[in-house]
Amino acid sequence: MSDSCSDSENEILTFLVEEADAGKRLDAVIANRETRFSRSRFKSLIKEGHVTLARPEQAERTILEPNQRVNVGDRLTITLPPPEDPAPKGEDIPLDVVFEDDHLIVVNKPAGLVVHPAAGNWTGTLVNALIHHCGDSLSGIGGVRRPGIVHRLDKETSGLLVVAKTDAAHKGLSEQFADHGRSGPLVRAYQALVWGKLKSKKGTIDTQIGRSQHNRLKQKVLKEGGRQAITHYQLLQEYVTEGECLASLVECRLETGRTHQIRVHMAHIGHPLLGDPEYGQGFKSKLNKLPQDLARDIESSKRQALHAGLLGFAHPISGKELIFKSEMPQDLQNVMNLLQKMSI
Repeated sequence: MSDSCSDSENEILTFLVEEADAGKRLDAVIANRETRFSRSRFKSLIKEGHVTLARPEQAERTILEPNQRVNVGDRLTITLPPPEDPAPKGEDIPLDVVFEDDHLIVVNKPAGLVVHPAAGNWTGTLVNALIHHCGDSLSGIGGVRRPGIVHRLDKETSGLLVVAKTDAAHKGLSEQFADHGRSGPLVRAYQALVWGKLKSKKGTIDTQIGRSQHNRLKQKVLKEGGRQAITHYQLLQEYVTEGECLASLVECRLETGRTHQIRVHMAHIGHPLLGDPEYGQGFKSKLNKLPQDLARDIESSKRQALHAGLLGFAHPISGKELIFKSEMPQDLQNVMNLLQKMSI
């Protein structure tokens, strides 16, 4: 039994979970009941906080994980927001194109540029720039707001990103990213400046990562219920002054691709990224040990010291293995130079 109503803008759906759906995933149950929208649409709505669950004699709560299992008698409430703005338009935003052919384009994304339109960033994104640059040649598989997008970088993470221009290229690239390089040539390496001295020069972080219940915009390491996240890291350089290692340059290679994965993992082992406004708050006292100009640069940048400097994959059409490198952007290079001067 289900009900539908409207609060002038949002459509509200409510229904009780029946015995046939007991033990199933939340997103699957909702999609089976409400067939106007895809399961992926409901998965997004759940992650965005638009679905609540109330159990007998328990308070109603917002569910943020699509894989939440439901019980008989659970009352589900889904808030359907009004339709979003239409397809994004091309904007004349400069692009640093590293490689381009008829099938794909590799760009060097600057920090501060959002990859695709979303709440709070409907314009001025990489997608808007790509539509202007590529015209109608972008792959449509990614959807209206994410044409050609195969993988993403956080807004304040700089570096290499590949975008599909044809559906065939999108399919081939997506398969490689889904495999995470376990059986193919895909490789993604990031350079990160982190606080402190690592206990080991290299290692692997293997945890479950999921959305924080306290702040849905943040991710966290979970004991259970998250998705497996694997990061391999290796020390590249230490910055030592007066016998103390204040910061380290680390290379991180991803075996999975979870949201904020490197930022969460490095903070989890006690070495958050310099400048990270979300996961490095506890290390602000470290700034007091730096020269004023360096501390000011790090604090005023408002961006984590993370750069996607290496990207390799097989061309989805020709099969040729391609590898691209990007030097550290000037803002992070300046921080490295000042850290190096302190170490002399």
